[in-house]
Amino acid sequence: MCAEIIEEFQKCHLDHPVAKFFGECTELKIKLDRCFREEKAIKRKANFEESKKLKERLREYRKAATENQQD
Repeated sequence: MCAEIIEEFQKCHLDHPVAKFFGECTELKIKLDRCFREEKAIKRKANFEESKKLKERLREYRKAATENQQD
């Protein structure tokens, strides 16, 4: 997702070796930071959903195990 912005940012740094220290590539850096935040939010949501599924499976397993012990 952010690969294009990364390439642009790296190219900016190569094209402007001194000007990069004076804000030449700042807009690209801001775009890149936003992109990384969005990717992180997407991954966090997916991990949370996976965690909920895992907890539910574990809960069902424990319930089945306690029922089997009582029999």
